[in-house]
Amino acid sequence: MHTVARAWSTGDPTTAADCFTDDAIYVEPPDRQRYEGRDALHELSGGNDPEPMSMTWHHLAFDVVRQIGFGEYTFRGRRQFHGVAIVQCTAGRIHRWREYQYVDDRDWTAFVGDSRFQ
Repeated sequence: MHTVARAWSTGDPTTAADCFTDDAIYVEPPDRQRYEGRDALHELSGGNDPEPMSMTWHHLAFDVVRQIGFGEYTFRGRRQFHGVAIVQCTAGRIHRWREYQYVDDRDWTAFVGDSRFQ
């Protein structure tokens, strides 16, 4: 999770795409965004001409037995999003990614307000 965030933040779409399995599915339900396969994820990550973007994880949790985890994040590209991504991994790579996010210009602390975990 840190590798994909670092790759997005440094404009390295190849490393970002390599964090996913060949047949990965990345979705924002109900298919507001949907990317299938590593090639599509390379394009999502900026392709051959990546635009500036950044990803910051605020909290991460992972169930080693089930290989399922989640993280709260802030993503900045053309717009800023705060959200949650749920992932399932296979052989050390992300096989499924499902995210729920909101567009908001406030920083993370202001966005979550008094619901913030300490």
